[in-house]
Amino acid sequence: MKPLKPISRALVALAALLMISAYFVPLWQILMWAPQYPEGLEMDIWINDIKGDVKIISALNHYIGMKHIEVQMFPEFTYMIYIVGFLIAFGLITALVNKRFILWTYVIILLATGVAALVDFWLWGYDYGHNLDPTAAIIVPGMSYQPPLIGTKQLLNFTAFSGPDIGGWIFLVSAALVIGSLGFEIYKSKKEA
Repeated sequence: MKPLKPISRALVALAALLMISAYFVPLWQILMWAPQYPEGLEMDIWINDIKGDVKIISALNHYIGMKHIEVQMFPEFTYMIYIVGFLIAFGLITALVNKRFILWTYVIILLATGVAALVDFWLWGYDYGHNLDPTAAIIVPGMSYQPPLIGTKQLLNFTAFSGPDIGGWIFLVSAALVIGSLGFEIYKSKKEA
């Protein structure tokens, strides 16, 4: 059970502390543009809320049979604060305990959490874009409206973009710091051997 290098401990602690930002800034964003909305519409996903042009987007989507977007449709908002709190605490514990196997565990937990979040978001988007009201005002046979997971997608006359917001980018930097620390530890271990 090798101890970590001081720089690795510092980077892991910094990465964990950076994640505190998730409580204060949006994590994800969905942007939409159309000829009638050249300035665009924005939906910001926070750790426990949705903000932005949610009412306008929800009303437009309702015409094509999509559900109204409401905070209550996301059970994740009730426990995300605890998941992020756990990630922060585990990162600080990793830096304090100072053992490489815990750093390995932290990397695995971070990657698993990231993958689970993306899968969860994709599943929500699939249901939201495919489970349409058959009595909607506008029905395009064979059309589904699943928003993009990451990137840009054309949905009728709207161009939709989905991607990290400031909090999401901070999480990516945090994960890169932790994974980079593990890579540095492996490199130094091989060099010393």
